[in-house]
Amino acid sequence: MTKPFFEVLLQRSQLASSEFPDTESVHDFTKHLFNVLFASASSRLTGVSEIEKEFKTLKSQLNTLVYNVTRDPLKSQELMETYFDSIPGIYHELLKDARGIAEQDPAAVSIDEVIAAYPGFYAIALYRFAHQLYLQNVPIIPRLITEFAHSKTGIDIHPGAEIGESFFIDHGTGVVIGETAIIGNNVRIFQGVTIGALLLRGQENYGKRHPTIEDDVIIYAGATILGGNTIIGEGSIISGNVWLTESVSPYSKVFQNTQVIPLALRLENQL
Repeated sequence: MTKPFFEVLLQRSQLASSEFPDTESVHDFTKHLFNVLFASASSRLTGVSEIEKEFKTLKSQLNTLVYNVTRDPLKSQELMETYFDSIPGIYHELLKDARGIAEQDPAAVSIDEVIAAYPGFYAIALYRFAHQLYLQNVPIIPRLITEFAHSKTGIDIHPGAEIGESFFIDHGTGVVIGETAIIGNNVRIFQGVTIGALLLRGQENYGKRHPTIEDDVIIYAGATILGGNTIIGEGSIISGNVWLTESVSPYSKVFQNTQVIPLALRLENQL
């Protein structure tokens, strides 16, 4: 390797450090916010003054992160204040998510168990943290937050997706939800579900690329739903491993065609 190559690496490092926040600092802020909102037995807050102190630290953390991507102290302060004004609403949204999971999952003992142990809830929480920053047009930080959730849970939700109340990701590993997806209220999806884009060869579509899932839909494991014009109607049930690129009317049941051949008949046909 030559000195010019090292200079290229140095230039790239300097450029990255000037445009991107420190990834670990974003992770630290995210974990800190989650722990303050949903304190566990090991980190229980003991008084209002302590909570105020924690939020002061959180504000300082976020202000620094936003400044790192805007380089504008007044703008970073304004964005930070707007974000923390939204935190009570995000908190109540997440309580609805946790309550919905606890009510729908027979394995759930309590809301506290959902908050402490369910990867689906953790991924939803970090998505909601990131989505608010996305709405405020904060660069890169929202994506770093949801990719952190992805690394921890195997659930990949783009911060730009619009997701309604009482959302439930059951199990969750391998779930993918794209940037322009719209998901209604009381939707339940299982592991391996993809709500993705459908771009045909030679087609360029930078508008709505991902499906709309209306209220009270259940999507079982391994289903793939693609395309910005695809709408899954209210109250529908999509069975496992279904592949959909067309809309479905409300209150539909969509099944994968499965053929079962008795072993004896299969052996007879091979003779």
